[in-house]
Amino acid sequence: MSQERERALIQQAQRGDSAALASLIHEHYSFVFKYLVKISMDPKMAEDLAQDTMIRCMENIERYDGSSSFSSWLITIATRLFIDKTRRKKRENSWMKQEEGARRLRWNYENQQEDWTDLLDLMSRLPADQRIAILLKHYYGYTYDEIGTLLGIPAGTAKSRVSTGLTELRKEAGRHEK
Repeated sequence: MSQERERALIQQAQRGDSAALASLIHEHYSFVFKYLVKISMDPKMAEDLAQDTMIRCMENIERYDGSSSFSSWLITIATRLFIDKTRRKKRENSWMKQEEGARRLRWNYENQQEDWTDLLDLMSRLPADQRIAILLKHYYGYTYDEIGTLLGIPAGTAKSRVSTGLTELRKEAGRHEK
């Protein structure tokens, strides 16, 4: 497709011409998909992300300002979607490992006839840095200065982690009471 033809289609699409938008998407889909396969190394993920990219394009065509090529604009959208999905997947995997570890630990405690409290369930959902700070402060009785020294962080950071973690625990406890 010539640059003049592409510019004309973009202008028509920005004015609401759905046929022009469909032509742009049809013309660029394969390019975006192949790019996403190369960065994700996963054809299924690439397919999902290519579709999401085209949806974003349709929703935001009026934002395209021509400062870069249209294909570069699509690549930017696709890359951001890939990064977001990768981050989300990493967080989900981390959460799943944490949940699995908590279930295993609970089973071990109960198998040895030791108490596993609801608080420990709630604690298992906190990020490790907050959970460690809370345990050191409220279970083992360390001061913020001592926690800071143990963890190699400023005392203020230790205090912040404890505070943030306790706030999250209170929120979670409130959800479970309802």
